[in-house]
Amino acid sequence: MPRGRRGSRVGVLDGGREEGAPLQTVPSPSALGGGPRLWEAAAEQVLLRGIFEIGRDSCDVVLGERALRWRPIRPERPAGDSKSDLPCTEEFVDLKDIFSVKLKRRCFVKQHSGGTLLGITLFVCVKKEPNKLKNSTLDLINLSEDHCDLWFTQFKKILAGFSNRPKALKILLNPQSHKKEAVQVYYEKVEPLLKLAGIKTDVTITEYKGHAVSLLNECELQGFDGVVCVGGDGSASEVAHGLLLRAQKIAGMDTDHIRTPVRAQLPLGIIPAGSTNVLAHSLYGIPHVVTATMHIILGHMQSVDVCTFSNMGKLLRFGFSAMFGFGGRTLALAEKYRWMSPSQRRDFAVMKALAKLKSEECEISFLPTDSSQDEQEMRAQASPESGCCGTQWQVIQGQFLNISIMAIPCLCSVAPRGLAPDTKLNNGSMALIVARNTTRPEFIKHLKRYASVKNQFNFPFVETFTVKEVKIQPKNNTSGYNREHEGVTHESVSENSFPWNVDGDLMEVSSEVHVRLHPRLITLFGGSLREMDDSQVTCNCL
Repeated sequence: MPRGRRGSRVGVLDGGREEGAPLQTVPSPSALGGGPRLWEAAAEQVLLRGIFEIGRDSCDVVLGERALRWRPIRPERPAGDSKSDLPCTEEFVDLKDIFSVKLKRRCFVKQHSGGTLLGITLFVCVKKEPNKLKNSTLDLINLSEDHCDLWFTQFKKILAGFSNRPKALKILLNPQSHKKEAVQVYYEKVEPLLKLAGIKTDVTITEYKGHAVSLLNECELQGFDGVVCVGGDGSASEVAHGLLLRAQKIAGMDTDHIRTPVRAQLPLGIIPAGSTNVLAHSLYGIPHVVTATMHIILGHMQSVDVCTFSNMGKLLRFGFSAMFGFGGRTLALAEKYRWMSPSQRRDFAVMKALAKLKSEECEISFLPTDSSQDEQEMRAQASPESGCCGTQWQVIQGQFLNISIMAIPCLCSVAPRGLAPDTKLNNGSMALIVARNTTRPEFIKHLKRYASVKNQFNFPFVETFTVKEVKIQPKNNTSGYNREHEGVTHESVSENSFPWNVDGDLMEVSSEVHVRLHPRLITLFGGSLREMDDSQVTCNCL
């Protein structure tokens, strides 16, 4: 059987021009996620077996049902030769981590097709760090056309068998996200990988706020396996809102008054291209573009809890997290200074909101989850109003600096453990975190704790609850948001309304807001996360 040239590393794909090295050269096959394993331990059906050159070794390669395995072929040595006792380790890569296969050819300049066959190139998803994914290559060198065609056909058949992987995606791209880099991020980092994986795409660049919702309400999505948003938290939340509104409309439901919404029909992928990327960070464990793209390509999915925000029974929007008080004021201030860079705008808004720090008089009603009902009853007054399954509504009143309601952990650069570290993506509950009125220095200490490994809630003025419904009722507007004093114009916050920060978007409401959790309402592209230990948490943001 013909063998390839030793050490050949030409990175040219079938039908392409010579472009140098592959996407990434594998320093060691074990870096692909495999490692030493006894050859005899592979108890699976063998599909193909042959000889390829991998790296600098001729290898015995076995393609099984779940993995590709290989080990170097060592020449026989005379008895007593010390080198003959060296272990012959096996390397492997799981088939589920392979996302594309190409015939590897050497092409001359200006040659657009054909070329001398060198072997097969496998494109593999590699876990380089906890939660961080990379794309890499593995070259199987063999000059035999028949031999490579047989293996190439089998690899293509295997890849076609992963039915959960998307074949066509609708891409919604927000060109205004962060430093207006979303377009560049998509076309330079995301699209090449999607094309390599054979995924068809249809790209729409959004032109104004709310454009994604309009598109999802009107466009034809039949034939797509998912929707991908390229942008920040506001863009991702808007697309999720649009997908859920579309699902209610298709189900024939009244989209203004929704008690029990139906699930979104298509999964949502999020490519982080914003300033904070809280949703992507919480979903993937890291705000990394290639990691997000690889999860989408490989079809990793998980159901995620979503909240509805309503006022007087009318749906305002779907969302994942919200802040009222300091968090809402900070966003309202930041919206006024859009001409600044994202980081400058955020820092300026935080400092100005802290300088004008003031509390809101509110009544907070909440329905605790059953598992923590006894604990909640010890921390709040009982209300005669009761919820489902006999659970009693609890009520707390007073002056509050900030109120956070979060159905996801809300990981971000300023809170590497999360704004709500005890909340999961789909545990069927929300975190209600309230900061009562206190001095400015004490409140700043509380904010700084988010950037450390210490308990940010270990303050006498901070209370936490695990809930499934919340109602926030500002008591009056005279002690509420003084827009002229705060320096926020009527263009950003209307008269007689209070600012809410919902997933990074400003929402203005003048009266009670009712937040209800809906478990596993939407499916997002993303895999299971590995939680960081304390030594991995490093952040100095305040």
